[in-house]
Amino acid sequence: MSRRCAVCGKEHGTGHNVSHSERKTKRRWLPNLQRVRVVWNGSRRRVYVCTRCLRSGKVERAV
Repeated sequence: MSRRCAVCGKEHGTGHNVSHSERKTKRRWLPNLQRVRVVWNGSRRRVYVCTRCLRSGKVERAV
C-alpha cells in the first residue's frame, strides 16, 4: 500500500521519539488514509484518500 493520498499527495512525516533521557530514535507519522470508492476520471475506482480530502469534499464518492 502506498501511504500517499491520491488527491493531495499527503504522505508520512518523520522525526524522533525522544525518551526521558533525551535519547532519540527515528519514527514516522502516517497520514489517516482510507480506501474508498470514488469517481476518478469518469470511472469508479478504489483509491487511498486522506480523511481531510474526504471531509472537505475534494473527491466525489461513488455509491
